[in-house]
Amino acid sequence: MANTKIIQQKELQVGEVAAKLRESSCTVVADYRGLNVAQVTELRKQLREAGIEFQVIKNSLTRRATAQTDLSELDEHLTGPTAIAFSKDDVVAPAKILTAFAKKNDALEVKGGVVEGRVVGYDQIKALADLPSREGLLSMLLSVLQAPVRNFALAVKAVSEKQEA
Repeated sequence: MANTKIIQQKELQVGEVAAKLRESSCTVVADYRGLNVAQVTELRKQLREAGIEFQVIKNSLTRRATAQTDLSELDEHLTGPTAIAFSKDDVVAPAKILTAFAKKNDALEVKGGVVEGRVVGYDQIKALADLPSREGLLSMLLSVLQAPVRNFALAVKAVSEKQEA
């Protein structure tokens, strides 16, 4: 009787992890071995402020969830103590926060993750972390869109000044 309760509880946990893997736009897997309590608390605080869920989940449960979601390639990153960051909205934020934290704290090792339903390795997570923020990208786009109008206005002004002279 107790075994069936435990099995049902674990199946529920696997279903929750599978749902998070499906719903998240970016999932980052990291090895947190060697971080002290204060460091983990600081990391959790940074992630929570960005709206990112950070959990330590047993690798066996995560493997079952990846099998349900056709993300079995992620299993190669599920070795040792593993923490997983799930972000539903922002694709760049978890990669940025975890990579920046790993630079300051050698004990944290980013292993890989899932971006928009595709399993990626550390190199792709690092490349994602190096991208400018959403606001930075929007400001770059805005300046590119404004450049032709600004150049046209300067040309018209130069022509009018030349005709006045």
